[in-house]
Amino acid sequence: MIAICPNPFRDIRCRVTLEIKERLEKAGFETCVCPLFVEGDSAALPENIKARQLSELGAGCEAVIVVGGDGTVLAAARQLHNIPVPILGVNLGTKGFMTALEPDELDHLLPALKGGMRFSRRMKLDVSVIRKGKTILEDSVLNDAVMHGYGDCIKMTVYCNGERMTSFSGDGIILSTPTGSTGYSLSAGGPLVEPDGENIIISPICPHVMGLRSFVLGPTRTVSVEMQKLRGRRAYLSLDGNSVLDLANEDIVLVKRSESYTLMADVGLRSFYEVTYEKLR
Repeated sequence: MIAICPNPFRDIRCRVTLEIKERLEKAGFETCVCPLFVEGDSAALPENIKARQLSELGAGCEAVIVVGGDGTVLAAARQLHNIPVPILGVNLGTKGFMTALEPDELDHLLPALKGGMRFSRRMKLDVSVIRKGKTILEDSVLNDAVMHGYGDCIKMTVYCNGERMTSFSGDGIILSTPTGSTGYSLSAGGPLVEPDGENIIISPICPHVMGLRSFVLGPTRTVSVEMQKLRGRRAYLSLDGNSVLDLANEDIVLVKRSESYTLMADVGLRSFYEVTYEKLR
């Protein structure tokens, strides 16, 4: 089974999805369309598409083809619930760092599925929130965990293995994987890191400390961020672009390398360096 996961708001009327479906079925593959972001809004899908949930298929998939941008890839990875099924992206987004093909390169799809895929094992981060000594949230991310104020300046102290690294006020902080280094972390001045590396990247967002820069840590570190002096100011935690929790004063967000990983696939058309050169110049 090959799951095809479109973002129907980028793949209008699922034209690219239907072309991929036709190509694969002619080659003898069983397919299923698993749209993302529709949340019951069937108006975004053509009437002739019978949709299923990717989370229902899981390990029953041989591969997942995502039709959209990097956000669509992240959504598909979250729905797989840490099952390492290869994800191959077709770019309909603005950047597409996590995608392997452009819509005019679909001729490479069948050779890839017949044994021509290259695989990249991507590090993930486990994230937990501790409030008054109790763990109130546990999750994992492929891209990043972001603590941010709701338009307010907030104060945070960051620790690595229990040792204070920095304390600052600012808009927030990003803890990202190498995969996430081309996302929000990059916009905040963070470094580019090879996506199959294993590092924890800490990038402050608009800190009120002129000399404060990003940190790149080894994979065995445990990072904790303590929210301080909110005093009525509001802050939130976002995981892979999803706002999941309002943070309270003295909440502690713990981040460490996950034992699970995401398996990304490409067809060898471009290296990471070629992609970054073309998309960032």
